[in-house]
Order: sequence, then C-alpha cells, then structure tokens
Amino acid sequence: MQRRRTAMLPITALLAAALTALPAGPAGADEVEQVRNGTFDTATEPWWTTSNVTAGLSDGRLCADVPGGTANRWDAAVGQNDITLVKGESYRFSFTASGAPEGHVVRAIVGLQTEPYDTWYEVSPQLTVSGDAYSYTFTSPVDTSQAQVAFQAGGAAEPWRFCLDDVSLLGGVPPEVYEPDTGPRVRVNQVAYLPAGPKNATLVTDAGGRLPWRLNNAAGVTVAQGRTVPRGTDASSGQNVHAIDFGAYRGRGEGFTLVADGETSRPFDIGTRAYERLRLDALKYYYTQRSGIAIRDDLRPGYGRPAGHVNAAPNQGDANVPCRPGVCDHTLDVTGGWYDAGDHGKYVVNGGIATWELLSTYERARHARTGEPRRLGDDSLDLPESGNKVPDILDEARWELEFLLKMQVPDGQPLAGMAHSKVHDAQLTGLPLLPSDDPQKRELHAPTTQATLNLAATAAQAARLYRPYDRAFAAKALTAARTAWQAALAHPELYPDPNDGTGGGAYPDDDATDEFYWAAAELYLTTGERQFADHILSSPVHTADVFGPLGFDWARTAAAGRLDLATVPSALPGREQVRRSVLEAAGTYLATARSQPYGMSYAPDGTRYDWGSNAQILNNAHVIATAYDLTGAAAYRDGAIEAMDYILGRNALNISYVTGYGEVNSHRQHSRWYARELDPKLPDPPDGTLAGGANSSIQDPYAQSRLTGCTGQFCYIDDIQSWSTNETAINWNAALAWMASFVADQG
Repeated sequence: MQRRRTAMLPITALLAAALTALPAGPAGADEVEQVRNGTFDTATEPWWTTSNVTAGLSDGRLCADVPGGTANRWDAAVGQNDITLVKGESYRFSFTASGAPEGHVVRAIVGLQTEPYDTWYEVSPQLTVSGDAYSYTFTSPVDTSQAQVAFQAGGAAEPWRFCLDDVSLLGGVPPEVYEPDTGPRVRVNQVAYLPAGPKNATLVTDAGGRLPWRLNNAAGVTVAQGRTVPRGTDASSGQNVHAIDFGAYRGRGEGFTLVADGETSRPFDIGTRAYERLRLDALKYYYTQRSGIAIRDDLRPGYGRPAGHVNAAPNQGDANVPCRPGVCDHTLDVTGGWYDAGDHGKYVVNGGIATWELLSTYERARHARTGEPRRLGDDSLDLPESGNKVPDILDEARWELEFLLKMQVPDGQPLAGMAHSKVHDAQLTGLPLLPSDDPQKRELHAPTTQATLNLAATAAQAARLYRPYDRAFAAKALTAARTAWQAALAHPELYPDPNDGTGGGAYPDDDATDEFYWAAAELYLTTGERQFADHILSSPVHTADVFGPLGFDWARTAAAGRLDLATVPSALPGREQVRRSVLEAAGTYLATARSQPYGMSYAPDGTRYDWGSNAQILNNAHVIATAYDLTGAAAYRDGAIEAMDYILGRNALNISYVTGYGEVNSHRQHSRWYARELDPKLPDPPDGTLAGGANSSIQDPYAQSRLTGCTGQFCYIDDIQSWSTNETAINWNAALAWMASFVADQG
C-alpha cells in the first residue's frame, strides 16, 4: 500500500508574485533545446529574478547579486518560465556556475512554475569562485508547457555573487543508465553476527557448482572454511546466488571477511556490542524528530537546532491551530510530538503505531525471557528528561503521547472525544528547510475513526506502563482512552478522505475493524473489564489471520493487539489460541525466510516490494521473535536474528539501510533538516536512522529517472530526492528499535 506522497515544492506562491523581468534581448531555440538564451551573449531576457536580486550581464554571463539574511533557498532566485516537457522523454540539464565567496550552494531545479510548484528534478552543487560545468540527465514524469528552470540562491547570512552561463535543457537525449555500485559479490551483514547466532552470507555468482569459501579474521588468518550451496536464481533480485553458512564458528572479534569466488566481502564483527549501540541509536533518533522544543547540541552534537512550530516567526506555529475550512470551528494547542517523516507533518495514525512499538519494546523487556529493562532505563538515551527516575524510553514516548492527547476534540464541540487525524502545512514545503524556518500555515484535519482508535490504543497501553512512575499521567491517559473508545463506537465509519493529500500524506484506510480490535485489546489488558473482553471475543478479527505476507503497519494494526494479547499477562478466555496464532504466523514467516536466498521473511506477490519494505521485513521478524519469547525455541530466535542481515547489508545492493552502520550505508534519506546532500551546513541523518527501502512503485520522479524497470530489491536509491524509496519515518524506526533491542538481548 502506498504510504504517502511527499513531493518537493521548492518555490512558494510568494516567489511567483515577486518576479522581476530582466532587460529584453534575442532568444534562441531549436527543435530539442528548451531553454531560451542560455548563453547570455548579448541579453538576459527571458530570464527573471526575484525582486530582491539584482542581475545583469558580465563577461557573457548572467551574474546576480544575492542578498544576505534570507531564510530559504527560494527567497532569492533566477529562472525562466514557459518551458515544455514531454512525459517519458529524457533531458540533459547542464549549466556553468560560480559563486563568490567560495562555498555557497545553489539549488538548480526543473519544476512547475505555478501552484503547487512541484519539483521534477533538482541538484544542489557547491560553487567555486573559478566556476565549474555541471551536467545531469533525468526523465520527465509529466507533459507540461508550464515548466520552469530556476536557480535558488537564498538562505545565506551574508550577500554573495552568483554567475551563470551555458544553461541548457536538451530534450531527446538518451536516458541515463543507472548502474548501482554493489561492491564485492559476497554479501554479508556488514555490522555484526552474534557469536552464538546464525551466520549466513549470500554469494552472487554465475557458477553452477559448489565453491570453496574462507572466513578470515582481521589479520587475514583463515579461521573457518567450507563450500557454498547453490540456490539458483533469486526472484527478488534476478541474481544467480549461492548460500554460505559459517554458523559453526563461535569466535569473537572485529574486521572479519568472507572470501569466495575470488571476491572478499566487506568487513564485519562477530560480537554483541554493535547491537547494544544500535538499540540505543535507533531510539535516540526520536529526540531529533521532536517538534516544539529546541534540540540541544550537547545531547546530540551536530544536530542542535531551534524549536520548530512554537509560534515564533517565521513559523505560524502549533499553539493555536485552526481546522481546514469546513472541518471545525475550534483551534487547538497541538505543540510537541514527533515530526512524522521527512516533512513537518504530525499524524495520529502513524504516531500511534510508532508509539505502540516503542512502548512494546519496553513492555517486552519487562515480560520476555531474555528481556533486560535496565538497558532501557533512566539515563540510557541522553534526553533532557534523563535523571528523572523514569526509563528514558518512556520519557521519549511520552513526548508523542502528550501530542496525541492534544489531538482529541474537546468537550462541547461536534465529534467531542474523537481525534483529529493530523496537523501539517497547508502546502508542502521544499528541501532543505529547518522546522523553525517553515513559514506555512498549519491546519488540523478531520477527525477519523482510525485516528481516534489509535489514540485509544496507545493511551490505554500507556496507562499501565506509566502507572509506577506518574499515576496522574496514567489516569489522564486512561480517561482519554475511554473517551476515545466511546466516541469511536458512536462514529464507527468516519474514514480518512483518500483525497486529503494537500500539504501532507492522506493515509487512506477504509476499514477500522482492525483498529477497534487493537484498541479493545489494549483497554482490556489495562483494565481487565468485561466490555473490552467481549468486544475482542466477538470480533471477527479475533479468529482471522492478521499476519499477512506484508506484515503489520499503520494501516494493518490488528497484529499489534494480537501480539499484546499473546504476551501481556491477562485472564482472557482462550488465550492459548491467541498464542498459537502467533506461532503459526511465525512458522509461515520462517518458511518464507528459508525460501529466500537473502534470508528475509518477506516475499510479496510478483516481487512487488511495498513502500517501507524494510520496516515490513522487521515487523515480520518481530512476530518471529515473539514466538521465541513465547516458546524459547531456537528456530524462532535464529530466524528473527537472521532478518537483521538483510537490513544491515546482506542484500542485492550490498548496502546497510541504517545510517552509521556498515562500511556502506544509507545516509542521504529524504528529510528537510537532515539534508547535507543539499546544504553542507546541515547534517546527514543521525546514526541509527532506517531508510524506507526498496519500493517497486517508485512514485517519485528521481527514482523513476533511475530505477524504471527495476526488480524487487533493486528498486532503491540512496538520494534525498527519492522520497518513495529513501524517506525516514517514525514508524519505520520503531520497527528497527524493537528488533535491535531483541537482538541485543540475545547476546
């Protein structure tokens, strides 16, 4: 299911209203060149500038004096409108540019000249004083005669000079063939294998017969050896592969490599330390996603930033947000919470499943046979709240919970007790953009049954977990959960509008039976009340197979209720059957993993990888891990652990999808503030950030220009422009945090 659409909108309506025509001159065009007068030999027409930029000819170039003190790239720009693009045609976008003083970045885009100002291609080179030539190829995703070439140069503190020449947008060129650098053909978990855990690798080779392999330590000494097992063609990648199993080796150390078929793998460790660090990094991610609070640089060096959306200009803020026209007549203070993904929106449905999985990480540590709650205790995550005698993971989850509670419609208003589905900008903004610099109006969107039940479920779960630490907050959460439950019963079919995607994701969902089941489960586990047990037992969801091949996520939440009913102690009648359903699902996922040469419990129909496939792989492993917690059977433990191999490098692209982990890792995820790719003053995502992963639908233009025709695992590219394959999201990182914590506990 498509998760959301996050287009890049680089130029606001304010820019369009601020264009100033430059002096007229001759324009040239031919049958394939779309830019007019890109050489600036005698004139600058038909190029425009924003009203705050002074531009003119200088030595056969267009040179622009860019003012300092602007907030955004699009606040100062040079461009040309009325350019024609043909859908499916390839274009070479080239130019020569210089900047003084050296080191400034210009954002060059091809996009729509009118609202909603979509961007179809963009690059952000860092300029030198002497100047450099740049050339890029992309494929147009649209037919239009209203395209725009623009060079955005705002956002600098001090004035600077930008010069441009030889601008060309040449149509009809051959499409650029993208060949990912997949490195050595021996694919391994580039981070770590557990000494007493499974150790598997995948060899890409044309060989039909078995081949010798060697495991070398950091000194190059062979410590184990064997022969590969041919697995044939892997459907998820189209590659011919062999399997390597070196699980018999139980030594520890760093810098191991596997050698086979003349290739040497990327290095990896055998030990537990990396997973202890990953458990914490995956959770530390949430602090830098916080809205409504300044991020302290002493707690996250390199990631400090002002508070976002606190009603301080240019923010319009979240302290008194109105509804979209026609939705309601009240305003709410919805400050706080986590930014959902790479934009500045905050969503109850995605916030709900993310909060549940973080709370579940802690609840598992309390109840599971290998759980270690002290590892998630106070002072573990370096938070502003650390030292308050509350486990840090609960402090972090509470930041989102407090926001979810604020999204409830107040008493006395229509639909009182329901939860607004989301709050976000009226229009999507461009990249890069710090949360504190977002100038857009904020709007509440319509309450929905699904959002209301997300609130009921997470607030009920919170009530039992926070009770030992803050009885007043626990009581407040339970009251809100009960109110939300009753409101949802009164309005069982207020579904999100699938067309409500302006300014943020729509999160369409036309079935709330799974959310009712999940909310009833959490309310029952917290209260033990018969009304909630009766709803669980009478729900058709209770006896259905809620563990499909794609796994659970924000749109498929019944599994969250089923997993908690299986693991959290209760007196629910027929609980043994609930537990058996988890074991059956885990067995199915294990069989899937064994059928996959890369070892992941994920095999979608037709090898059509879904949006956020990495989180789905992790959530399927979550089910397998729960089966181990229920039974202690080693097959479940090993199957869950092995799922991490794919995420950490044992995949067709030979890349770790977690920033900061593995020799080659994803670090250009789509984000407005982790945007070093576009602005060297900004950071890459923090260590422990999960990329969404392969997505066969490749909805964004950048991925379409590189990956059209891709097979399964190859439908991914580590670029900030690829919002459909490479975004970051709070629900995806929650899946990583849960599994990293489980694996760390097995050490």
